[in-house]
Amino acid sequence: MNQKNIRFAFFGTSHIAVYVLEELKTASLMPALIVSPPDKPRGRGLMPQPVAVSLWASENNVPLTHTWEAFEKGSWDVAIVVDYGKILPKRMLDIPRRGFLNLHPSLLPRLRGASPMRSAILSDEKRTGITIIQVDEEMDHGPIVAQKEIVLEWPPRLAQMEKTLLHAGGKLLADIVPEWVSESIDAHPQNDDLATYCEKFSKEDGFLNLKDDPYKNLLKIRAFESWPGTYAMFSRNGKPVRVKILDAYVGNGSLVIDRVVPSGKKEMPYEEFVRSGAKSV
Repeated sequence: MNQKNIRFAFFGTSHIAVYVLEELKTASLMPALIVSPPDKPRGRGLMPQPVAVSLWASENNVPLTHTWEAFEKGSWDVAIVVDYGKILPKRMLDIPRRGFLNLHPSLLPRLRGASPMRSAILSDEKRTGITIIQVDEEMDHGPIVAQKEIVLEWPPRLAQMEKTLLHAGGKLLADIVPEWVSESIDAHPQNDDLATYCEKFSKEDGFLNLKDDPYKNLLKIRAFESWPGTYAMFSRNGKPVRVKILDAYVGNGSLVIDRVVPSGKKEMPYEEFVRSGAKSV
C-alpha cells in the first residue's frame, strides 16, 4: 500500500514520541491528525507551554487537537500511540479500521508499564529492544505485531537509550504500518506467564548511598539522569549539603564521580567540590 494513501492519527506527548514522528516523516508517513495533551506549566513563572509533540505538529503543519472529538469524528485506517500517558477506552480503540498500534521500548511481555527504559537500566537488564503491539484495554497487553532486539553499549545513559530505541521503533513502524493496514501481517498474543512489570519511581528513589555497591550506584545514576535525578548527602563546615550527581563511572572497583551540582550552587567538577572541604556522610 502507498504510504501517502494511509490515513492515520498519532497520539503522543514528549520528545521520545517526536523521535518516532521524525522516522515516520522520513518514510513519507505523515499523520492526518495529532492528538496531544494540553499545554503544561513550565519554568519559574509556570507559564503554559506546548508539549514536544504539539510543537512538532505546528512545525510540520499537521492538524493538532488536545481533545478526542476530532478523532472520533474522523475516518482512520489505523492510529498510533507513543508516550501519550492516558488509557484509551474501548470506544476509541474501535474507531480505526485496524485499531491502534503502540510502540513500547522493551521486549514485551517483559517490562510492561510506564518506565521500561529506566527499569531496564536499574535492573541491569541488558537484553532490550522494541515491540509494536495492537492496543487492547489492558496496559501493554495487546498482541504483538512486530519486535526487534536492539544492542546497546551498557550501561547506557537514559537519553541515549531513548534516542536509539525510539528511532529504531519509528523505522520499524514505518516498515510494518503499510503491511498492517493492508492486512498482510497478523499479530500474535503475548505470553502472560513471562510478563514482568516496571517499577514505580518517586523523587525519594534518587537518593544515592555512596557506601553501596559502585556498579549499582552507577546504574541508578544512568537510569535517573533526567528524573528524578540522583543525589547524595555531604558535610561541609559541619553543615549537611545535598549534592546532585550528574555523571560517574566505575574505575578500579570504585564509583568515580565526574560532575555534581551542590545545593544552591552551579554545576562543577566533583574534584573542585571536594577541594572546598566537602566530605561524604
